[in-house]
Amino acid sequence: MSGAPDDQHQRPPSLTLSHKGGGNAPVARRRFRLIARAAVVSVVVVAGLVAAFVIALGPPPLGKDLAYSTLVVDRNGRLLRPFATADGRWRLPARADDVDPRYLDVLFAYEDRRFRQHPGVDPLALLRATGQFVLRGHHVSGASTLTMQVARLLEPRPRTLLGKLRQVVRAIEIERSLSKDQVLALYLSTAPFGGNLEGARAASLAYFGKEPRRLTLGEAALLVALPQSPEARRPDRAPEVARAARNRVLDRVANLLPASDIERAKAEPVPIARVPMPMLAPIAAEEAVARAPDVCVHQLSIDAVWQKSLEDVARSRARALGPDISVAILAVDHATGEILAKIASADYFDQRRAGHVDMTRALRSPGSTLKPFIYGIGFEDGLIHPETLIDDRPARYGSYAPENFDLNFQGTVPVRKALQLSLNVPAVAVLDRIGASRLTARLAQAGGSLVLPDHEVPGLAMGLGGVGITLTDLVTLYGGFPRGGTTVALIDHLAHEPAVTRRLMEPVAAWYVGSILLGTPPPENAAGGRIAFKTGTSYGYRDAWAVGFDGKRTIGVWVGRPDGAPTPGLVGRGAAAPILFDAFARSGKLPAPLAHAPRDAILAANAKLPVPLQRFRPEGMVSSAERSLRILFPPNGAKLDVGAGPKLDQVAIKVSGGTQPLTVLVNGAPVATTDKRTTFFAPDGPGFVRLTVMDAKGASDSVLVRVE
Repeated sequence: MSGAPDDQHQRPPSLTLSHKGGGNAPVARRRFRLIARAAVVSVVVVAGLVAAFVIALGPPPLGKDLAYSTLVVDRNGRLLRPFATADGRWRLPARADDVDPRYLDVLFAYEDRRFRQHPGVDPLALLRATGQFVLRGHHVSGASTLTMQVARLLEPRPRTLLGKLRQVVRAIEIERSLSKDQVLALYLSTAPFGGNLEGARAASLAYFGKEPRRLTLGEAALLVALPQSPEARRPDRAPEVARAARNRVLDRVANLLPASDIERAKAEPVPIARVPMPMLAPIAAEEAVARAPDVCVHQLSIDAVWQKSLEDVARSRARALGPDISVAILAVDHATGEILAKIASADYFDQRRAGHVDMTRALRSPGSTLKPFIYGIGFEDGLIHPETLIDDRPARYGSYAPENFDLNFQGTVPVRKALQLSLNVPAVAVLDRIGASRLTARLAQAGGSLVLPDHEVPGLAMGLGGVGITLTDLVTLYGGFPRGGTTVALIDHLAHEPAVTRRLMEPVAAWYVGSILLGTPPPENAAGGRIAFKTGTSYGYRDAWAVGFDGKRTIGVWVGRPDGAPTPGLVGRGAAAPILFDAFARSGKLPAPLAHAPRDAILAANAKLPVPLQRFRPEGMVSSAERSLRILFPPNGAKLDVGAGPKLDQVAIKVSGGTQPLTVLVNGAPVATTDKRTTFFAPDGPGFVRLTVMDAKGASDSVLVRVE
């Protein structure tokens, strides 16, 4: 009984335990909730801090404002000359297509195996690098992806933990904004390679002297190794360090390639010096950049392969001719006017030869190179024909008495031979008939400006070189012969529109000149095939010229001293003509044939020519009565409306003066005439028509009309 009260107040153990557990559960739950809330708050805070950090970084760097080297490329995209950036760096843009695929394979294998898969950061590489650091206590391998390296290159920061976090964020942002190929292009264009070299293309040009499209395995491995420590591994300063770094790259990729390839790559020599950047057509490149300084890539019409070959020719020939001699060469496609090669001086870096002076635009005396235009206008006017006989005898025009180069005279010769032998007296006689002022105006109209000495007017001496002209203008004019009598302005970029033509002379006259020059004997040991060409030598042996053409190209060569000083023995045939033929041969193409003779060309021996064309008479042998020969109708420059339809109205040609019988030429072709003073002809169609009338004693008159 005594224990009853105690028993009544004592609770069962199970109930006591249940009571205790019920008391702790709310506390545990509260603690869990507090921890959970703290974790959520922490996550939110961290996320907020990260978001604030990301926002504070601003827009991601995408390389849009990156300054690249200005490039000048040829018609096929080959590099002619790069220009360093404003801060002196060689930073050439490059894409995956611009480099050897094997270089990319080695790059990915060594730097970023999962480049194509990860979002800018490689989680597996991060875990591996972290684990190695924890286990070994020091850095073993990096986790930096190519995208992270691009981020660091575009936005340089100190190598700290915060800096690495910034790279991670930027890499992810960059990958969200750019494609993988765009990211790779940024790396290929901006990776450091030592000194002022940035990008694989600049490095390949500087260390190997070639574009990175074709690299050996050793070269590819070296380009992969250099950006890791570009200054310490520069092969031009530390070749052994560079070799060791290259070999470590090869060892890393040894499991991906045959052992024999790895051994050959390790045996390759490491470059010990930098190669100069390409410098083809340097003056043409400077002119292009000066015209449009804000353009990043300038594409010229020049052919880099031909350009380099002709630069080598000019340099070697100039050195052989003398220490002060320079050479200029201009090669064009006369159909479009595109400049295919421009050698403005013999050596751009040779100051003694004025290498920085553009001799294709320098005013020089043309010597005898204007004679073809004199004869061409004479053909057009109906004064002469290639088979017309002309006298090469002493003659005087007031105080002026022209002499031949060899001081001898040939007597009576055909015009064809007079031009091929470059006889002076016959050329001056024809110039006296056509008029020096008219020749000047005609050439200027066709795009070739003749510059006379101060206070002088055009005179007969200009026919032998008494004026100034540039090689550019002379090549422009000569291009008119194979074009059938029209010229086009020369351009150094690819033409996308038809060239605007300018009239030089009638098609028949142009063909006559071309056929004559094609028969000029080439110089001894001339390379290549036959071309139509003319040489010239200025007074005092100051300038030697050779200009020639085939059916596709026209090339002009000038040789001389840039300061204009005489060089005894310097003549066109001996100094310039061999370079001209060599230039055609180095084009890699056989000479293209000239056009066939126009329908109106007179192909006949001297005896079969109209009487007035059988022999040329100088101006002094034409009487006043003969000079009275005139075409009264149509007047020069007239526009003739000849109707429409398949049958055009005939045009009357009315003539006064002269001695019967009369010969009438329409575009160089004779038409049937009578003793009357009026002749009729039927135009072939709309266009310009040259009408010429000659009498029995050689007097003539000519007009140019337009048929509509």
